[in-house]
This record gives sequence, structure tokens and C-alpha cells, in this order.
Amino acid sequence: MKLFFRSFGNGPPIFILHGLYGSSDNWLSIGRMIGVNYKVYLPDLRNHGQSPHSDLMNYEVMSEDLLELVNSLNIRKFYLAGHRMGGKVAISFALKWPDRINGLLIADISPFINERSGQKVLMQHSSILKAVLSLDLLKIKSRMEAEAELKKMIEPDNVRGFILKNLQRNSDKTFSWKLDAKSLLNNIDRIMEGIDRRLIDNYQISGFPVIFLKGAKSDYIDPSDYPYILRIFPAAEIKEIANAGHWLHSDQPEEIAKNLNMLSGSD
Repeated sequence: MKLFFRSFGNGPPIFILHGLYGSSDNWLSIGRMIGVNYKVYLPDLRNHGQSPHSDLMNYEVMSEDLLELVNSLNIRKFYLAGHRMGGKVAISFALKWPDRINGLLIADISPFINERSGQKVLMQHSSILKAVLSLDLLKIKSRMEAEAELKKMIEPDNVRGFILKNLQRNSDKTFSWKLDAKSLLNNIDRIMEGIDRRLIDNYQISGFPVIFLKGAKSDYIDPSDYPYILRIFPAAEIKEIANAGHWLHSDQPEEIAKNLNMLSGSD
């Protein structure tokens, strides 16, 4: 699949992958911060942003999408970062093609299945996607109307606002969604997947710097995962970002930019 992407800056290439419901727009400000040290590439993952839609959605095909993109750009080795779903794509890519990676940064997502809260999170995402699909866009005349309708189904303001970034007005004045909510809902169990801890001895990746960032106010990476992360990535640094939740790139952009620069020794 040919992914849409944005690029700017000068230096060694770095690809930054957004999370579920996101797009390349989410990382523009941080991308600009590190563009003095990197050639920054911000793709839209399949079923998001301006990239094509597909009924197939799992980490195997998403990592293959990234491989197709870097190969089309004639890029042999690069730095790779990802947040949430994009972090799992980055991990999947690094496990398959570690020889292509110069450095890896994973932002607030565990490589593993979350046995304690996984089912709860899956139900939350299913509820959000069902709310998106239930909205009759043919009756919506403004973004304010769309927000008012979604507010009945999606209470947290930050989540609702994030979803509404995907609403676009068409040339005929109607509205449509950039993301493919139907495909995301049909594949949400695959998006929630992670590495089985019982199989981690099948993996051991080294030879490049690895940084895991955890938002101090987030529970997406449990400290009990740290030893398992280090068994896959023995040289990994695991850092907690103070005063940051799950959207740590919004809460602490300068700190995230600093850590991205550290991958290449630019900071």
C-alpha cells in the first residue's frame, strides 16, 4: 500500500508513526523541532489520514506498508519512532527487519498484551468507533453539530476532540471521515494485540539504541513489563516523562524532541 507522507528537514532519515485515530499532523510540531538534525518522514498509516483504506488491518501488513514506503524512497537504514498503535508497528518492523534500523523510540505503549486492562480498553475503542459510525453525516451541517452529537456518546472532551480532527468537509459541503471507522472496528482486536510474553525468548534485538518513553500519568506501559522489554531489547533505556499522560508528545513536546534527537546523538 502506498502511504501518504509528509517530509521536511535535513539529516539522516527518521520515520515517526502516529497512533490509533491519529495522522501525520499529530507529529508536525515535534517534527519541525528535530528537522535541523533529521530528514523527517511522517506517514499516515493505512485507514488513517490521507492514506488508502483497506479491510485488512494488522501489524504484519502495517509494517509491510512501512517497508514499501522506505524502499520506494531508496532508504536503506533509518531511525524509527512510534506512539500507541504506531509504536507497535515500529516494534513489529524492528523485529522483522532489525538490519534496517539505526535507532528506535517507542512512545507510551507496551509491546505486550495487557491482560489486566486489555479487554476494558478494547471495549472503549469499540464504543468510540460505533459512535463514529452511528453519526449520520448527511444530516450534519457544521462541525458544531457533529460535536454535539458525538458528545452524547463520547464524553471525554480530549478524546472527542481527537476524533473530530478526522472530520473533513467535502467540496459539495458535506462531511466525511478521513479514517475508516468500519475497518478499524472490524479489526480492533488485532490492533489491541501484542507480543505473547511466553514467546519473548524467540526475540532478542540489539545493535542500535532503543528508548521506551512512559508518560508518568499513563498506565499503557506497566512497570512489570520492564524486565520483559529488556529481554527483547537488552540495551533499551526506559524513561518516565514527568507531567505527561498517554499523549506525552502533546504534554511534553520538548522532552520528546530531546529524546528523539538522542537516538542519533544530536542532543
